[in-house]
Amino acid sequence: MCNAWKHLRTILHHKNLVRQGCFKVGLYKQGMLHDMSKYSPAEFLIGARYYQGDRSPNNAEREDKGYTSAWLHHKGRNKHHMEYWIDYSLTGEHAMAGMKMPTKYVVEMVIDRISASKNYQGEKYQDDSALIYYERGRKHYLIHPETEAMLHYLLEMVAREGEDFTYGFIRRHILKNDRYCRRNHLTSRDEFVGYDVIAKEMKAKNRA
Repeated sequence: MCNAWKHLRTILHHKNLVRQGCFKVGLYKQGMLHDMSKYSPAEFLIGARYYQGDRSPNNAEREDKGYTSAWLHHKGRNKHHMEYWIDYSLTGEHAMAGMKMPTKYVVEMVIDRISASKNYQGEKYQDDSALIYYERGRKHYLIHPETEAMLHYLLEMVAREGEDFTYGFIRRHILKNDRYCRRNHLTSRDEFVGYDVIAKEMKAKNRA
């Protein structure tokens, strides 16, 4: 029971951090509904059983069983995880590949990673914490190259410029849902809005 309460507090704290971040960039619905599947028995009971405090209980379940049932359940129900978007490729030998993620879910993924780092690291958290964690396993991820470029670029921006600057950049230039942008006819309903911004930045960086 003690671990169940601690696990619930961890979930609530994480969701609160994600909600704050999502609200700053204008993703209000996603901020409210983030990670709702964690309350389901398939995820909550496992999370309470393998509660760690300083890392995800999924790691402990994986070490114990050789797989993690809670994560398999979670990744198939939450679109902000890159693993949700793995499918058969339409090119080559039709191997499994990462599909291009809609921008709003890439942004939620960035905020999720920042919030998870804060949640587990506490006072040790720094602006580059989420980037460092991501880069540890970067070579092993199955993710669309354009999605990976956007994710890495934004995590680098957080490390370099901080959250507030990055969230402002996301709101104005990636999601383009800021009032300023609407006044200047920069809004878009394209689910891949903002990818062009990252592509231009990457080209400029490669030329430098």
